[in-house]
Amino acid sequence: MSIPLVLSILPPVLLIAGLPIYLVLLVSAGAAILGFMSVPPTLIPQIMFGGLDKFALLSVPFFIFAGEIMARGGVSRRIVACILSLCGGFKAARPITTIAASEFFGAVSGSSPATVAAMGKLMYPSLREGGYSEKFSLGLLTSAGGIASVMPPSILMILYAASAEQSVTELFAAGVIPALLLGFATLLYILWYARKVKPVPEAKRTAVETVALILGALPALGTPLVILGGIYSGVFSPTESAGIAGVYGILVARFLYREISWFEIWEVVISSARLTAQILLVVAASGVFSWVLTTSGIPQALVQSVGGLAESPWMVLIAINIFLLIVGCLIDPVSAIVLLTPMLVPLASHLGVDLIHFGVIMAVNLSIGMFTPPFGLNIFTSHALFNVKISTICAGLVPFIVLQVITLFVISFIPWLSLVGAEFVR
Repeated sequence: MSIPLVLSILPPVLLIAGLPIYLVLLVSAGAAILGFMSVPPTLIPQIMFGGLDKFALLSVPFFIFAGEIMARGGVSRRIVACILSLCGGFKAARPITTIAASEFFGAVSGSSPATVAAMGKLMYPSLREGGYSEKFSLGLLTSAGGIASVMPPSILMILYAASAEQSVTELFAAGVIPALLLGFATLLYILWYARKVKPVPEAKRTAVETVALILGALPALGTPLVILGGIYSGVFSPTESAGIAGVYGILVARFLYREISWFEIWEVVISSARLTAQILLVVAASGVFSWVLTTSGIPQALVQSVGGLAESPWMVLIAINIFLLIVGCLIDPVSAIVLLTPMLVPLASHLGVDLIHFGVIMAVNLSIGMFTPPFGLNIFTSHALFNVKISTICAGLVPFIVLQVITLFVISFIPWLSLVGAEFVR
């Protein structure tokens, strides 16, 4: 028995046994440390706290809070109403609005399940009334939420930046074009599908009504400008922008729209704290697991094992993409990114892949995993939200998964799509 053997056999056994992912990581790493390494057990809590001692991680709770308070405070509803009024002249106005609003809300929350929940409540009844089938509507809403994992401020990119020691600002900028490209690929399918089903057209609004909706939504539409504009202009850091987004969310939802009470804000604080604790517990546990991996030389051995393939780095990148797609549909993306980043980053560097571009590749892969059976988080979010069979949701997801995977490989093999944004802020 050796450390690589323990770390390859014990985690899947513990996962099958039903242990939560943080315990899987801690028990596996603890067994390797106690059984094969001459270090004191007191090192484990030190490594856990050290893994959390990263400035970029401070932004996670603030972005979670900002996204949830804006979803409950009327922001998402106004964004949808505004976009729907602008798209009213299009035949596929409702699904187009779903994609555009998901892109926009992703730039507020950075959370894929939160985007599914916010857009689902607003757009599912509208899609069904417009003549779209149940499978199409569920597939569209469940997959559209995945874009939020790539569109800045992406929580996955924050975690990648902390694990790979990369710039959060550059990763945010690098994710914009890929996120838009994912939406554009879905849009092409929507336009084709709308021609086939002949949907009920959306009622056109007068110019006065449209202007009134736009004016009413301006504070909501200004949220990404506050977050991303402040970052890219250099006024504040990504972490500071997260705190400002939370304050801005309170001002808009409580004082301007007046759709949320102080008690409800406190409920948002509690729920955000719980979700943050879940994420950071996984981050802390994965820090121990990653330390064992690194000190035992497993990433270095992996790099050496593919050294003979250095002449065909794209083949290795294809293999990494397939691996990440499989992992993404089996475990949650937070666990995947903090666990696999220390192992895959040395391999990406060896292949000559820019680490900012590689962060986007990882985020896109894991965003697809969030709506891929059997364990995509968005699937379970839709199941709980709409009370429909998981098999119905999965059937509707097939064309969207195919489209997103094709787009993933375009993003992977055209680094410019990611790096042009990063170069802009460097």
